[in-house]
Amino acid sequence: MPLVDPSHPLAELLERDGRYSLDAYLFILESLSFAQDSLGMGECQQVGSKRKSKKKSERHVSGQELCEAARRYAQQQYGYLAATVLSSWGVRETADFGEIVFNMIEVGQMRKTSRDRREDFHDVYAFDEAFARDLVFAVPDAC
Repeated sequence: MPLVDPSHPLAELLERDGRYSLDAYLFILESLSFAQDSLGMGECQQVGSKRKSKKKSERHVSGQELCEAARRYAQQQYGYLAATVLSSWGVRETADFGEIVFNMIEVGQMRKTSRDRREDFHDVYAFDEAFARDLVFAVPDAC
């Protein structure tokens, strides 16, 4: 398991809530990047200071979008073992993604809008079916 600098906010989070491993938190951050950068998910929002020149655009991904991005990213990274890998980190249902996100919001590692709720992550899909969907098995060409 990767070590965390004790002064990092995730260290406090791991100490306070032992349900999920550090890998689960890192996976959600990577899934968010995957959603925005690879899948083009999220609606643009203005963030920044009150001065108009300092505002920048940021893409906000909904709970349901993040769940779908996490499913696809897990399949890409872990293939058929995706559900098993996530389970080893304490993640067994989409509601766990929401718990991880809201834990990170509490320690300032993610942001939310006034519309975001934990319930947005509940029952988005069933793990036992979702990670088998869209799997592609490639057989190497014979020489």
